[in-house]
Amino acid sequence: MTQHHTRHLFALLFVAASFTFCAAARQTPDKPSAGKSQKVANPLNDLLDDAQKFLNKDDCDAAIPPLQKFIAEKPDVAFVHFQLAYAFTCAHRLEEARPEYERAIALDPKLYEAYLNLGTLLLSVDPGQAVAPLQKAVELQPAQTHPRYLLAVAFDRSGNESAAAEEFQKLLRLDPNDLQSVIYMGNYELRHHNPAAAELRFRRALEIKPGEQAAQKGLLRSLSEQNKPESIAAYRQYVADHPNDPDAKTHLIHMLLDQGKYDEALAETDKLSAGQPASPEILKLRADILIAQKNSDAAIDTLNQAIALAPKDAQLHGGLGRLYLGKRQFPEAERELKTALQLDRSNLVYLKDLSSTYYLAGNCPATLASLDAIDLREAPGAGAWFIRALCYDKLHQVQPALAAYRKFLELDEKRNPDQVWQANQRIHVLQKVAEKKK
Repeated sequence: MTQHHTRHLFALLFVAASFTFCAAARQTPDKPSAGKSQKVANPLNDLLDDAQKFLNKDDCDAAIPPLQKFIAEKPDVAFVHFQLAYAFTCAHRLEEARPEYERAIALDPKLYEAYLNLGTLLLSVDPGQAVAPLQKAVELQPAQTHPRYLLAVAFDRSGNESAAAEEFQKLLRLDPNDLQSVIYMGNYELRHHNPAAAELRFRRALEIKPGEQAAQKGLLRSLSEQNKPESIAAYRQYVADHPNDPDAKTHLIHMLLDQGKYDEALAETDKLSAGQPASPEILKLRADILIAQKNSDAAIDTLNQAIALAPKDAQLHGGLGRLYLGKRQFPEAERELKTALQLDRSNLVYLKDLSSTYYLAGNCPATLASLDAIDLREAPGAGAWFIRALCYDKLHQVQPALAAYRKFLELDEKRNPDQVWQANQRIHVLQKVAEKKK
């Protein structure tokens, strides 16, 4: 430091953690000045000198007492409140830092660094409250990119995506080569279902920094969402260049599956294992491919292997139960679906599959009980009422069967003519049975 600055301290920004939408946050902290040097009588200068020495050694806790003593003597010096706030921040005493930044701002409403540091501090704990001080920092220094970047992040984290995008656009007008802003805008376009615009953003990011992995992945996704022919080749190349990125490998398999390239997809799952025993996730992928190939026997074997590795995975049991149901292996289907429901009681799909299993196995009492459980969670449709009617009919419960058939006819509105004909015929017969019982 120069002799001119020995009477006041410099603040290092407490930079927020890395942002979810960027490959990496800006890591280099700014060093804004705390304000103009102020002449004060000794021994107060000595207190500031002591605090500076401690901060130079990164001994933030030790810097706090001399600054507090100074403020006890001269409580209205804005830059000392600012420096105390920084010392608290540096010492991870964030709740004590905030009121000191706010006091510094109250004493000097144009103290840009205080707004910037306060906004940065709040960014990691309450992004919504970080917006106001960062807006003021931008207002005071409109040509600076760093406060506008933080303001954009604050908007994004607090859920105001459109305001975030607007700030990133303004930042790009100040600095067209701001990599993180370009990447953010690419991801913004993807989230708003505009992959063509996203592609242009990510290509621009790669011009700024060739090989930037976040931009590469964004470009791959934008190509995939446009169903461009080169997307699979691009994914293959990326996977070859980044063999330790399992998400990209998995996405490549899903793309091959979507395009009906089942053998290629299976080959990629083999590569994922790389000579090691397959994980439950890889086996689940293989099962999906085998199901698409209508190879249910192989899919059942694959899911059983996965369950041996992950016996408490409800999705595995539920998928296996549905496969057994498709093969009309009802005891096995019932076993797996009951296990899935024990592991995930909230999953309505498993309960519906179990109900179908009971019905197809001819277990009408269990079918009706499961339909009752389903009805507690959603209003029954025409199909459910038809199944109810058939079960009541088989159990010779005439009045419930009549009511269920009539409810089916009311809801179906003649969309299923075969079932409508059957319901009308059974109503005719059951009415005669009911009359005989009178």
